[in-house]
Amino acid sequence: MKAPKSTKKSDAKLAVKKSAPKGKAAKDPNKPKRPASAFFVFMEEFRKQFKEENPNNKSVAAVGKAGGAKWKAMSDSEKAPYVAKADKRKKEYEKTLAAYNKKKDAGVEDDDSDKSKSEVNDEEDEEGSDEEEDDE
Repeated sequence: MKAPKSTKKSDAKLAVKKSAPKGKAAKDPNKPKRPASAFFVFMEEFRKQFKEENPNNKSVAAVGKAGGAKWKAMSDSEKAPYVAKADKRKKEYEKTLAAYNKKKDAGVEDDDSDKSKSEVNDEEDEEGSDEEEDDE
């Protein structure tokens, strides 16, 4: 009897999780991407080196494991150039994000004051259809 009770609880949890993504807002394709962390900046270079050293290895997992192991073995001074690059990318991202948000906010204010295009088109269609009927 205990097994069916736990199944019902897990089913209820699954049902809640399934409904959650429906309420998510759609992603804006124009929004700037977040910058890479220091580790990912390191991995960009490490992938190139790893491919040169191991041209026959096509396993993504192997590259990731080797890169992670090397990153852990590195000292803070060895990681410093990657951290600096990541910080530079983060500053650039913050600037582009601020510009994006200003542009987005300005665009939203304009859209709120005007009718949407579909509403305007619907009204024009209704007026046009009345005129056509009067002509006949």
